[in-house]
Amino acid sequence: IIMNYSVPPGAEEIEVMAATMLDNLPEELLEYCEGLAIKVEDFPDETIIGELDIEDPYDLLALYKSGKEISPGVEKKTANDDDVLVIYRRPLLDMWCESCDDLMGLLRQVIIEELGRHFDFPDEEIEELGRRHYQGML
Repeated sequence: IIMNYSVPPGAEEIEVMAATMLDNLPEELLEYCEGLAIKVEDFPDETIIGELDIEDPYDLLALYKSGKEISPGVEKKTANDDDVLVIYRRPLLDMWCESCDDLMGLLRQVIIEELGRHFDFPDEEIEELGRRHYQGML
């Protein structure tokens, strides 16, 4: 897919790109993605920034939220199994502009890294998944 933008892609466009990306993740991650929803927000909110002790909102590109969590580390009492992968649009676009990398490739790497970290994959395996997936070796 070749995408050229005269203006940065909006939240809806990034959401479609990310949803497409989920269908093509490495098998090791796909088993964790059944029913996973994608949500795109411009920035993390103040609660997330405070709880994760983030100094700069541009430092957080994505966050996996379990349906059982109200916020990272705080679980709900009511049942709601909707897991959501939140992509933060402005930090992603900033990284894209700074790196001059392909936006789809960058988004793919962000998704793989966030899912890998959330599901406790070792860093070496996350790097391998990103490298293998980037090269089309699914």
